[in-house]
Amino acid sequence: MTGPAPSVVAPGDELPGARRLARGITATWWYTASAVLFLEAALVLSWVGTLAVAGLGPAGLLTLAGGGVLWVGSTVFLVMAYRHRRTGVRARRWPVIVMLLVAAGFGATAVALSGSWQLGFAPLGQSLVLLAWPRGVRARVAVAVTAVLVALWFIDARFGAGGAALAPGVDWWLPAFYSAALPAMTVASLWWWDVLVALDDARASQSRLAATQERLRLATDVHDLQGHHLQVIALQLELADRLMDTDRDAAMAQLRAARASVDEARQSTRDLAMRYRSVPLGDELANARDLLRAAGIEVAAEIAADADLAPASALGPVIRETTTNALRHGGGRRARLELARTDGGWRYLIANDLPADETSDADGSGLDGLRRRLSDVGGSLEVEHADGWFRVVATVPDTAEAPA
Repeated sequence: MTGPAPSVVAPGDELPGARRLARGITATWWYTASAVLFLEAALVLSWVGTLAVAGLGPAGLLTLAGGGVLWVGSTVFLVMAYRHRRTGVRARRWPVIVMLLVAAGFGATAVALSGSWQLGFAPLGQSLVLLAWPRGVRARVAVAVTAVLVALWFIDARFGAGGAALAPGVDWWLPAFYSAALPAMTVASLWWWDVLVALDDARASQSRLAATQERLRLATDVHDLQGHHLQVIALQLELADRLMDTDRDAAMAQLRAARASVDEARQSTRDLAMRYRSVPLGDELANARDLLRAAGIEVAAEIAADADLAPASALGPVIRETTTNALRHGGGRRARLELARTDGGWRYLIANDLPADETSDADGSGLDGLRRRLSDVGGSLEVEHADGWFRVVATVPDTAEAPA
């Protein structure tokens, strides 16, 4: 097992692993797609119910229902193509043409069975709305389709085609109204998805910008720090070179000063790196919890209120390593995190369920490395593999500091 590399993570940011494992807005997309398909299925059901009340025979109802199922299934391709348009992948033309022909065929069948021109055009109009139009065109298409549906509604009501759905005493206005409103409801659902995509892109851009600014700040600090020390060392070495022939003791003093400057530069660089790598332990635990939940794991957490006071340099690598271990080798259903004070120290526990066929050893090179790190600061690491659970318990004293 190997843990993730230490990194600076603000409390509200996502870890790289979380970005990879999180479902992000994928779940929202499936809600949106299922909502559109549900609206289409409701349209078919409303017309089938109206025709059943009007007295259409079982064969006709079965034909209309079967055609409706085929049409709704064909729009799945159009909906998925709409989702992938943000990646620049365009759907092939011939499958789109086939889907439109399916919608037109179902519409023609509906006209023959119901006598409603509105119902005949509704499937094709809905499929046209779902096409991956350029920005701003979809709204115009939806307005045009809605206008046609309203006009056909008026024609059906005024002149009628003699179909069963238009028979006297049948409340056909409800499916007719639903047919006219379907394009607007579909566009509203897709618009909501587009808003979420734009927000997600903005969040990602903000994260990249923040990371870039942080790198620039780090580069500036390293440049200033190393530039200062290197200039001093260069001057000391130059002075030592000049004094070597005339005053050997003074030259040796300058060499020792240069060596001290090198040690100071190394320590300053180490301090700078630790400052950037240091993350409050509360944030480390929050990131670990969010990462596990993003992977679909049910997490129970019991974290001390003063968790930020725990030695982050010693426990931080333990949290990152064991979280990665739970993601890679866990059963993927449940996990538990605990951080509590003990007498003179802190106790951290992470437990995760194991797959049913788990046969690997409890220990690994990653945990061995953690055990050595904790031992160096007076802590300990215990591993338990029993009852379908894998538990790691780390204890450290209050004064623990990770060795450089």
